[in-house]
Amino acid sequence: MTVSIKKVEEIEKMRIAGRLAVDVLDMITPYVQVGVTTNKLDQLCHDYIVNRQDAIPSPLNYKGFPKSICTSINHQVCHGIPGNKVLKKGDILNIDITVKKNGYHGDTSRMFFIDTPSIRAKRLVEVAYQCLWIGIRQVKPGRYLSEVGKAIQQYAMSHKCSVVRDYCGHGIGSEFHEEPQVLHYYTPDAKDVLLQSGMTFTIEPMINLGKPEVKLLPDQWTVVTKDHTLSAQWEHTILVTDDGVDILTLSPGEHQIDTTG
Repeated sequence: MTVSIKKVEEIEKMRIAGRLAVDVLDMITPYVQVGVTTNKLDQLCHDYIVNRQDAIPSPLNYKGFPKSICTSINHQVCHGIPGNKVLKKGDILNIDITVKKNGYHGDTSRMFFIDTPSIRAKRLVEVAYQCLWIGIRQVKPGRYLSEVGKAIQQYAMSHKCSVVRDYCGHGIGSEFHEEPQVLHYYTPDAKDVLLQSGMTFTIEPMINLGKPEVKLLPDQWTVVTKDHTLSAQWEHTILVTDDGVDILTLSPGEHQIDTTG
């Protein structure tokens, strides 16, 4: 397994792609409301990326994926295909954006509440966000990638949630998906990676309210929980720096949730 170490000029291109990706999420936020279809959200994001950002929506036609963004609702874990589904009160929604600019990708996702969520849904989304940040906090040169997954799993389980094992984070750069695989749980069988300055990858834990098992729908993309319980996911693209970590997809208005409680 070869993990690429990004050069200074590559990192700058990734910073640009990361800013564009989070800019799309910030742009689409006001449109995420009751009565809107996920197709409409996809159309708005596609037009913004292509026409305003002069960039490329990375998911479009990637291994046959038919849309420019992923929209995963309620018990959909990831890779939901936008369609005629109308958002309704109480839904939770993940929007996953990846933008390619100047040959490099920026990848991020965010959870949205449609009107007022249930108490259980709100709690799950908060736990998932905390899991993201706990994973990010483990990153610095000289540590092992497995510490990310171990910390996420411990936190999720302590809040009676589970971590999806079938899908993971990934290296990113000039390729949409690169080495290493970023597991959000701990297994002694996985080949570990020593973190080095210049590595770039995503952390994107998928956290379920019920059991961790998932299944793939007949569309061959949409992943759902087997027990039909809610799932939530947040994602950032991160850079390992000389003394820690730099988040390349941080929104200007985003604040870290306290994870000490």
